[in-house]
Amino acid sequence: MASNPTTTAKRKPVFVKVDQLKPVTSGHTLVVKVLSSNSVLQKPRSSSSSLNARSTRITECLVADETASILFTARNQQIDLMQPGATVILRNAKIDMFKGSMRLAVDKWGRVEVTEPACFEVKENNNLSLVEYELVNVVEE
Repeated sequence: MASNPTTTAKRKPVFVKVDQLKPVTSGHTLVVKVLSSNSVLQKPRSSSSSLNARSTRITECLVADETASILFTARNQQIDLMQPGATVILRNAKIDMFKGSMRLAVDKWGRVEVTEPACFEVKENNNLSLVEYELVNVVEE
């Protein structure tokens, strides 16, 4: 069977460190340890007649590597993987802004995978989610 010339080769993921994350960026792949998790929303399945009405769960997890820590917003099935003490690979993660601070998230285009325990010491005293950013409109003349 001949190979299709229109298919593109898969790129090897480029792993980044937490301290390299910048506001409103995406496509990040990183290995982090889950330090803590805190449930912020538990919405039961709606009683409406819509077919895709599902319960919504959101948990904020503090994750870190050897460079920094950041809050990760876990949704629904991701929450079960984000247990404190677990080491996870976040593929195609993005930075969302929430009340002026950065939150790491993985949407439907990314993946959360539990992996072997990492052998790095986490750096908790450099929490990127505690840095507040301000939106500034730049007017070009």
